[in-house]
Amino acid sequence: MKKTVLRKYAQLIAEKGVNIQKKQEVIIQCELDQPEFVKMLVEECYRVGAGKVIVYWDYQPLEKIHYRYQSVTTLSKVEKWEEERLRHYVDKLPCRIYLVSEDPDGLKGVNQEKMNKAMQKRFPIIKPYRDKMENRYQWCIAAVPGEKWAKKVFPGLPKGKAIEKLWEAILFTSRVDDDPVAAWDKHNKDLHDRCEYLNSLGIDKLIYKGTNGTDFSVGMIDDAVFRGGGEVSLQGIYFNPNIPTEECFISPKRGIAEGIVYATKPLSYQGQLIEGFSIRFENGKAVEVHAEKNEELLKKMISMDEGAAYLGECALVPVNSPISESGLLFYETLFDENAACHLALGMGFADSIKDFDKYTLDECREKGINDSMIHVDFMIGFDGLDIDAVTRDGKTVPIFRKGTWAF
Repeated sequence: MKKTVLRKYAQLIAEKGVNIQKKQEVIIQCELDQPEFVKMLVEECYRVGAGKVIVYWDYQPLEKIHYRYQSVTTLSKVEKWEEERLRHYVDKLPCRIYLVSEDPDGLKGVNQEKMNKAMQKRFPIIKPYRDKMENRYQWCIAAVPGEKWAKKVFPGLPKGKAIEKLWEAILFTSRVDDDPVAAWDKHNKDLHDRCEYLNSLGIDKLIYKGTNGTDFSVGMIDDAVFRGGGEVSLQGIYFNPNIPTEECFISPKRGIAEGIVYATKPLSYQGQLIEGFSIRFENGKAVEVHAEKNEELLKKMISMDEGAAYLGECALVPVNSPISESGLLFYETLFDENAACHLALGMGFADSIKDFDKYTLDECREKGINDSMIHVDFMIGFDGLDIDAVTRDGKTVPIFRKGTWAF
């Protein structure tokens, strides 16, 4: 891939993704797959004004070794230096950039019981810090190709060619063209306008009907709003949390969801794929799940904590999005969720509440925003899905027909 094109991508992440402010600290979390691009991204962060850039490297094979040999007690411990780092994040509010590239099957065979227990024990210590940072800092998830991820998406190609093809797909769907910043300004306006229309309807409930058996309804919070594209932090800084993105999303009201939904794409969770699954809801809670592959992992996922079985997000994405029209299954939620309508189990978004800056996080949750240690998106959209909105004044308004916008 040409360095000039990759440079534009790095600029897009630094400028339009996290929108680094002068002298702001930046944290980059990444795998070992594309060190040259990470180096380029670090340089671009400094070019736009970052005061300090820190890179944290992950490596799935090491993660598997740790889970094999460490005890649950050791894995669960939050060291004092880790808490000090979290306090620093609360105080400084650094930008956070997450570069995904990991193998979708990279943690296959890991002891899931041990992993989940460790996460459950660590979370109560980490949660207060996370809550203090909620909506206060800029963050962006973007992607670079990993060798095994590329081979998963393009299994018939040699390694080098597969990586090149995945680069092409990432850059195309991320709108990295002659002027990526202008392309994103136009895209953000389109998403903003669609959200404005949805918010004008006064939606009380969404009803999903699919030719694959999906038959589902979900309730909305009275003063919740749809959002999409760029967001504004509580510090007043505009940023784009996902590159790419195609969704208009909202957090539904906890406890109001009924019916069954069928997943239309595999879900990569904790380094393993869950495939061919369905989830049935009663009184807002996932009460029954089935999967052709990794059903036990799906059951563990919805039992991670009390909020894990409730919904945190409903997102609307047309089947004619650039990601969907690429015809690729990415095996990575950042992309696959932007190819199809999706739901998310777990944590909801406080900034879905209108004028959320006037409320505390607890007050947003009292209104119906779900709270959980997880937030896991799964795809339910396809060209046989219809969605209707039932408004608070009793009207039924078509939102999606045959998998795409009805307006």
